[in-house]
Amino acid sequence: MIPYEEIRVPVAGGEMAALRWPARDPGAAPVIVALHGITANALSWAAVARHLDGRATLIAPDLRGRAASAGLPGPYGIAAHAEDTAALAAWLGLDGVVLAGHSMGAFVAALASVRHPEHFGELVLVDGGFGFPAPTHLSADELMTAVIGPAMDRLSMTFTDRDAYRSFWRAHPAFGGDAWSPEVDAYIQRDLTGEEPVMRSSCLLEAVRTDGVGLFQDEVLKAAHELPHPAVLVWAERGLMNEEQGLYDESRLAKAGQPGTGVRAVRVDGVNHYTVLTGDRGADEVARSLLEAAR
Repeated sequence: MIPYEEIRVPVAGGEMAALRWPARDPGAAPVIVALHGITANALSWAAVARHLDGRATLIAPDLRGRAASAGLPGPYGIAAHAEDTAALAAWLGLDGVVLAGHSMGAFVAALASVRHPEHFGELVLVDGGFGFPAPTHLSADELMTAVIGPAMDRLSMTFTDRDAYRSFWRAHPAFGGDAWSPEVDAYIQRDLTGEEPVMRSSCLLEAVRTDGVGLFQDEVLKAAHELPHPAVLVWAERGLMNEEQGLYDESRLAKAGQPGTGVRAVRVDGVNHYTVLTGDRGADEVARSLLEAAR
């Protein structure tokens, strides 16, 4: 895994942790801000950082309520993350920063761009950003289970040690075969907190529940349709559990109104919702899209 540095960024209520992978020539290279998914953390972008190969500076925060930013207080929600992202851009002192997001992070990126177009340039949405209205017959927890499935259960589980957490994740269908890597291992371990024999995910259940329900708010659903800058959607062929049906396909994107937005869609075959970001094939496509956006 290539080296990175951890930084702290002032936001409402305290400081947000972020990881920075510097470019070979930081003074001349573009800067990219990258946002992770609903139960993830900044290290989910490590493979993309490697594929960028020093051609850009990549900055990925631990969003409020996760990993090293778990101590930040609420309120949580997509809008809160959008404001934190704008605060990060302001702290960088740069305008036109390329903004990327994976899964929930794509929705945050779209909303941040709409709310703060002066801070951001082109967007790269990775398997997220286009959503659908929530089914009205489901409770908040039922809705979360439908959206992120077993990931919701994990937040209430405990693990005896880091090996137990590693074994839990290695059994996940999305990380079978050659999908596991030192980068994935580091990303998974960054999520773990506590002391043996009682360790757990650092993701705060309240934050995840609030953020998940927030994905269905009108302002959030509309954001990808109102982007002030060009954007690309990089979407995975397969789903969260490596099932054949991914979050998106051409039919679902049509129902979500993506073809009428001007957001260019790029399908990545042979990857799932996770490996579109953490696997070499997906990370290479995401890195390529980021560099195109930066140019």
